[in-house]
Amino acid sequence: MLTVYSEDHALQDGKAELIDGQLLPCFEMPRRAFLIRDRVREVGLGEIVPPEDFGRAPIERVHDPDFVAFLAGAWDEWAATGRTCDALPWTWPMRTLRQIRPRRIDGLMGYYSFDAGTPITAGTWRAAYASAQTALTGARLIATGEQRAVFALCRPPGHHAAADLYGGYCFLNNAAIAAQFLIDGGAERVAILDVDYHHGNGTQAIFYDRPDVLFLSLHGDPAQEFPYYLGWGDERGAGAGEGFNVNYPLPWGTGFPAWGEAFEDACRKVAAYAPDVLLVSLGVDTYKDDPISKFRLESEDFATYGARIARLGLPTLFVMEGGYAVEQIGINVVNVLTGFEEARAR
Repeated sequence: MLTVYSEDHALQDGKAELIDGQLLPCFEMPRRAFLIRDRVREVGLGEIVPPEDFGRAPIERVHDPDFVAFLAGAWDEWAATGRTCDALPWTWPMRTLRQIRPRRIDGLMGYYSFDAGTPITAGTWRAAYASAQTALTGARLIATGEQRAVFALCRPPGHHAAADLYGGYCFLNNAAIAAQFLIDGGAERVAILDVDYHHGNGTQAIFYDRPDVLFLSLHGDPAQEFPYYLGWGDERGAGAGEGFNVNYPLPWGTGFPAWGEAFEDACRKVAAYAPDVLLVSLGVDTYKDDPISKFRLESEDFATYGARIARLGLPTLFVMEGGYAVEQIGINVVNVLTGFEEARAR
């Protein structure tokens, strides 16, 4: 399997995030992608290539242009105030407050974000832009038939980013950008299967009223788990998109038997939808030792579900999302991909 990867991911290197009431070192760090890349090489998964540059146009097919411009210029605006630390928001236009776009960078960060765990740094825009181009390159290789399956080693991740909102370590929604690119290129139906521990709230919001993208997400129950405010089982889509959004909220402590049952149901729904392309938002923070997650999957379980994805027989683009048990991340990610490849070769 071919891997698309950009060294520019390392430019997103935040110093701290607000979590559990404390400013702690960021769990989302450059080392995550380095270790995955190294494991890809170690097992001989396939060639690693840099992304092509598709410009901003396909990004703005998904994200509001004003939001994109904000991300591109946020660090410069922050630095112009004389601050050299990472930029974190501290106030938001929540219930009872008006949704008016402010002028000052502090207000803009709150207007365009939903948490204080996603620092903007001097390199954030270049890293996020390269991450989107990584997903777009994988999508193009699938669309042209050059590859049947591709791994887009995206970092920073993307599935929490909505059309005009960042958070959850995500700035641009790589999977959504790739899905829209595929549709613009002629695909009639695309399925996005999100196996990250956290609900893909941004992806859901982007496609919620559309029937041409089936979104399915297995994740920690929002009654207990971040991002809390989306991911409930009764969120089924709206308007023309009703029935094309499927959530599987699962409780803390879920192991592979229960997770796998929900996953099997999701795979059946993907098969019934018969998409032209399957995108997998690949988060491995379902692993039992992940420091910010509470599912109980073992390393071998990742190979098992990778093989099940292969049996769908679809052109497949894997888009990297979360996973914070850093020492095991390369093994768990590549287990999914090798499980897929070995089942595909049978």
